Amino acid sequence: MKAVTISKNGGPEVLELKDIILDKPGPDQVTIEQKAIGLNYIDTYHRSGLYPLDLPIGLGLEGAGIITDVGENVKNFKVGDKISYAGTPLGSYSTHRNYPSKNLVKVPEDIDLEVAATLMTKGLTTFYLLHKTFPVKSGQTILFHAAAGGVGQIFGQWAKSLGCTVIGTVGSNEKINISKENGYDHVINYNKEDFAKKVLEITDGKGVPVVYDGVGKDTLDGSIECLALRGMMVSFGNASGPLSDINVPKMLQPKGLYLVRPAMQQYLSTKEELDEASEIMFEKISSGKVKIKIYKKYKLDQVVEAHKDLEGRKILGPAIIIPS
Repeated sequence: MKAVTISKNGGPEVLELKDIILDKPGPDQVTIEQKAIGLNYIDTYHRSGLYPLDLPIGLGLEGAGIITDVGENVKNFKVGDKISYAGTPLGSYSTHRNYPSKNLVKVPEDIDLEVAATLMTKGLTTFYLLHKTFPVKSGQTILFHAAAGGVGQIFGQWAKSLGCTVIGTVGSNEKINISKENGYDHVINYNKEDFAKKVLEITDGKGVPVVYDGVGKDTLDGSIECLALRGMMVSFGNASGPLSDINVPKMLQPKGLYLVRPAMQQYLSTKEELDEASEIMFEKISSGKVKIKIYKKYKLDQVVEAHKDLEGRKILGPAIIIPS
């Protein structure tokens, strides 16, 4: 098999494609022949050391494929099953891998594995943001930063299917139409306009009950400004850099705001939670309420280029790596 590993933190150049011998699956594992690998911005945090890991290590959180072998304790999966997964242990940047069966979900027959590979991080993130962290209600107006990105494109369609009016921000004019095609009612280029002022105009000065922010440092102050009384700031990413220290009396106290930093493992830590979320997510795809348009496909030996494109904001939608 082949796998991408890192032995030190740094830029895309530290990514190494190596030949590795794969052991038989452990008692609670399956062996997966991977058909598609999800490409996510968090992968760059693992590579750079922003999210520290014990090295050396393989990279990649998300994948989809076919089971080719099962461990002795595995009861719910069999050879030939279509599956997808996201989460630890890392190592999805590979042609084959062993993976714990408790973290797998079966992919419905009507859903392509390339689509499934884009969903397990981005789609399940959208699920917990909209249904668990701040459960939205039909008729609410909400704000999502980075509307044209991989999560953003799924989020806009999903939120629209729940009856929300969805405001999105983007960093360039070319991303405005992409966002509108994915469910956003209003799209603001935050490099050309004061997004907080614009959001307050759209909401007649009331502000929004929730801001979902995967951008981080650059959007924090504006997000706080355009939140309504007792609103919630949901900070779930650092695309522009990690948040600075929060001055609670100055930033949160005046409007009684909530600030939460959610992560997938807090909502999908059990098999029951994972299955519930996946069932709802796959139904959104099967029903056509959320459509996935894969922006770009890379080969495994193009992983350095893929990370450069991720960090250069050149990937305008879900992207995948094809292992072979």
